[in-house]
Amino acid sequence: MSMRFTTKARRGMVAWTVAAGMALGVAGCGGGGSDDEKPKASASASQDDGSQPSAQEGDAGTPLAELRGPDGLLLQITSAARDAGGFVTVNGTLKNDSGETVNVPAQLSGNETEIIRNGRSLGGATLVDSKGKKRYYVLRDTDGRPLTTTNFPSLKSGESVPVFMQFPAPPSGTSEVAFQLPMFAAASITISG
Repeated sequence: MSMRFTTKARRGMVAWTVAAGMALGVAGCGGGGSDDEKPKASASASQDDGSQPSAQEGDAGTPLAELRGPDGLLLQITSAARDAGGFVTVNGTLKNDSGETVNVPAQLSGNETEIIRNGRSLGGATLVDSKGKKRYYVLRDTDGRPLTTTNFPSLKSGESVPVFMQFPAPPSGTSEVAFQLPMFAAASITISG
């Protein structure tokens, strides 16, 4: 599968999401009825229908994994979702758990020249399928830029930034993989979808 197809598919998904959000916004703004009418159900009651957050939203209370790294850095993985296009997107939060300002280490970018050339990133991350005996690296676009969070600022004590990484998807029967990032402890995560 070419990177050009990957980029087009990703753009198409973003455009579809924006269009759906705008349609919901317009529908939500539509009036009808008088101001004297009371709502039939509260917003909190409508959430009791058993629906779960999407894989993109994750569950803020229970991360899939927490990985400790150098200088008090903590990576919390909140979701790992299989996309229809044959990708796995891992979302999380990188937090400075120390009492001092920390620069995100350049080693997290990995050691590939093409990725290093594009600035600090999480391009060194991998997913390991031990049953299939395969390692999956962060995807890159046609210009060699990693499909992951890049150009990290210095993180002050207690500060965090949302992060993502996109990988090729393991076979559909594989849901348990090991997540690895240079300088961090490895963790087992479950892919949804």
